[in-house]
Amino acid sequence: MRTGPSRRGRGVLSGALAGQRRLVILSALMVTAHQAGEALVPFLIGVVIDRAVGGGAGDLALWLGVLGAVYLGLSYGFRYGVRYGERAAEQVAHGLRLRLTRRVLDARGGAEADRLPGALVSIATSDAARVGAVAVAIASGVAAVMALALAAVLLLWISLPLGLLVLLGIPPLLLLTHLLGKPLEGRSESEQEQSAHASGIAADLVKGLRVVKGLRAGDAAVERYADRSRRALTASVRVARAEAAYQGLVHTASGVFLAVVAVVGGVLAAGGDISVGQLISSVGLAQFLVGPMSTFGWVGVDLAQGRASARRIAAVLDAAPAVAGGAAEPARPVRGRVTLRGLHSPPLRGVDLDIDAGELVGIVTADPAEAAALVGLFGRAYDPVAGAVELDGVALAELDPGSLRSAMLTTEHHTDLFDGTIRSNITAAGRARVDLVDAAVAAAAADEVLWTLPDGLDTVLDDQARALSGGQRQRIALARALATDPAVLVVHDPTTAVDTVTEARIATRLRSVRDGRTTVLITTSPALLAATDRVIVLDDGVVRATGRHGELVAADSRYRSTVLA
Repeated sequence: MRTGPSRRGRGVLSGALAGQRRLVILSALMVTAHQAGEALVPFLIGVVIDRAVGGGAGDLALWLGVLGAVYLGLSYGFRYGVRYGERAAEQVAHGLRLRLTRRVLDARGGAEADRLPGALVSIATSDAARVGAVAVAIASGVAAVMALALAAVLLLWISLPLGLLVLLGIPPLLLLTHLLGKPLEGRSESEQEQSAHASGIAADLVKGLRVVKGLRAGDAAVERYADRSRRALTASVRVARAEAAYQGLVHTASGVFLAVVAVVGGVLAAGGDISVGQLISSVGLAQFLVGPMSTFGWVGVDLAQGRASARRIAAVLDAAPAVAGGAAEPARPVRGRVTLRGLHSPPLRGVDLDIDAGELVGIVTADPAEAAALVGLFGRAYDPVAGAVELDGVALAELDPGSLRSAMLTTEHHTDLFDGTIRSNITAAGRARVDLVDAAVAAAAADEVLWTLPDGLDTVLDDQARALSGGQRQRIALARALATDPAVLVVHDPTTAVDTVTEARIATRLRSVRDGRTTVLITTSPALLAATDRVIVLDDGVVRATGRHGELVAADSRYRSTVLA
């Protein structure tokens, strides 16, 4: 049975907090100690005054000493309570960021569906932080309730009517606070959604800034962002208004309640039912109650926002995988024989072909959509509508996605480089064969790039290596794919931004570095195709021809126009 968004959000929230239960409890205890000390201070001041009026110097000194000890205790309680609470909040947020990162990077995919990268970043940062803040809110809320209870006990000690007034008045006030926070929760979720969309568009625009400028599409891009930003602003203003109204109502209700307590205390003092010291204690306790009562205001806001953010996080964590997760492992050692049987996935409509283990094959299509579909199916970004892609006789859908990617690597035409050194980009976080890095760099002609850089492989890249040209980035990305040395490597147009002389050099070296490994080049580059064992030509979603590059150029006019145009 599928659970609703609210229940999934509660599950994320409770699960994240359960992992930090010890810190939350410690924080609640220490903050409660602080609040208890704050409540005892006005009570003890009243006692000190009564002792000063009617008692001796010894009693006065004793109670002054008790008052000093309470101040010392409440100081340490606040210090360590806040420390434990903030640590719990940061660890909750950190844990959620790790879970989100693992889900987004899961080989099954699906988490990024219908979400811009910037929106995912917003969820992993802002929403995770808001859920983490609930740890502080819970500790502070518990401490506020305990402080109110202690204040009520002290008031009962001073006067039964005052104590009963506080004890009977707190529950309705807490219920009112909860009910008033409900509308804020829904508006907060909407505000976070709109803000995440605006962040996503901004991130995409910055990433594609050069393209936008080249197309002279700046005005359209600005208008697109402005429209989304206006929606985010409207949602933020609605939340701010709701929060202001919520805080105002909570403070008003609290103020009325405290005024009633103070008035009742004054009437009792005027009638002689309580002493001067007890009157001072009562007024001090009434003033102290402002703190715990105001705490309910911001605690309610944090809880509402935390629940809304937890639902957004749950939506990513519970996103349906793009592909089913098979459990089988590829046969070891992986031979690398790839077979396509009756493959239907628009615009492909019945592709049958066999690629032998260790073969270097080129696949040519004039339709970019067909090339993109092949890349998606080889990389298992999605599964075919019908038919299958097989590795060594086993359908990819039956293989564990993570294990499959260690045996069969597919690189898209557009590849990203990350902040860090060129070496760290090529070694791919330890996945590359260290002994193959130099050969991969040379095969991709990336050594020529390193010659122009001050620190060679140890040159630090930032801002997604935008200081490099498109061809330089392509060569480093190709070196990364080659250094990983998978049993099957599928590469889509790896040299479109590389000059023809360098492209010919790459084609010559590619066969050597991939000797004995299956390699599929989805490209229309004549230099790369000339280096292949054979070329498979797709047309209108089916295999139309196969042969050596030179033979196809000589005999097939359509092939010739596709690769030599």
